[in-house]
Amino acid sequence: MKYYIIAGEASGDLHGANLMKHLNAGDASAEFRCWGGDRMAAEGGEIVKHYRDLAFMGFVEVVMNLRTIMGNLKFCKADILAWQPDVVIMIDYPGFNLRIADFAHKNQLKVFYYISPQIWAWKQSRVHQIKRNVDKMFVILPFEQEFYQKFDYEVEFVGHPLLDAIADERSSEPNSSAFRREHGLSDKPLIALLPGSRKQEIGGMLPLMLEMIMEFPDHEFVIAGAPSQSKEFYGHFMEGQAVKLVFGETYRLLQHSEAALVTSGTATLETALFEVPEAVCYRGSRISVWIARQLVKVKYISLVNLIMDQETVRELIQADFNKATLKEELHRLLHDKEYRGQMLENYQILREKLGGTGASATTANRMLKTLREG
Repeated sequence: MKYYIIAGEASGDLHGANLMKHLNAGDASAEFRCWGGDRMAAEGGEIVKHYRDLAFMGFVEVVMNLRTIMGNLKFCKADILAWQPDVVIMIDYPGFNLRIADFAHKNQLKVFYYISPQIWAWKQSRVHQIKRNVDKMFVILPFEQEFYQKFDYEVEFVGHPLLDAIADERSSEPNSSAFRREHGLSDKPLIALLPGSRKQEIGGMLPLMLEMIMEFPDHEFVIAGAPSQSKEFYGHFMEGQAVKLVFGETYRLLQHSEAALVTSGTATLETALFEVPEAVCYRGSRISVWIARQLVKVKYISLVNLIMDQETVRELIQADFNKATLKEELHRLLHDKEYRGQMLENYQILREKLGGTGASATTANRMLKTLREG
């Protein structure tokens, strides 16, 4: 069968690739045409557009890049019609994918959605658009099934695919000596810096994160470089700083870190599943954040806190993301044993809420079953 898969971010590339691996296992004739990245390409996908050219964050940034976005939509629609897939599979990326879902449905193409848009946080009216255009929704957060039931829409909870990816990584390297040797790191405890994947995020978060280096000289700071950015881009921020940069090694870095400073997003959940005490950081343009606060219907910005429905990790947002509060929080993460211990206990509860491993295989098998049943 022919699968047209659309992912617009690094996390979507990861989950899309794992899904493709299991679709390949169950369908020997599988063909993939994708909007994604290097991981999806490695699983045999023909990449139409790379996600590094698709990611625009914030209301202001979207408006500024509207011509590019509309051009991508037009191109995607024409490409789908020309290729005539058996199914179009959306992976998160709602601003783009919900428009394509509407188009695909109107053209009598089957539509699956893997990893629900966060419509429970804002724009809940989109659920009606999803009910109309999406044949099957596969969700990865436990509370999403109950949310959709309120709108009389049955979705399938398949568990979180990160559990599989992290289980594989944690079993592969029990100590940090090899990682340290490869990257020229000292034997000091490591602090991971995950400033995001987009240039706007990195520029807004990384400079303040780097100010912690002088405050914690007994620790080694390491930046997890986003695959969509270049070494030269990070070099501008790193000049004169005692910090290392690693690419494609985020999971290995987390596995051996004592604490982490993380920009809000999927990385907050990844960090928690590696059992690394963390502080969640976010600073956006004042206009974008003001608009978001008028619309967002949830108490927290991090997936960890949303799933736990409590403040498991501290969120430093806008004015709270400053040198004094960041220093205070990092000190607690490193040196307050009771605080660290409670966070780690909550991480175990978080893992239980997410269900067991096997999400990608479960999703692929259910997709194949649905397609074969017609």
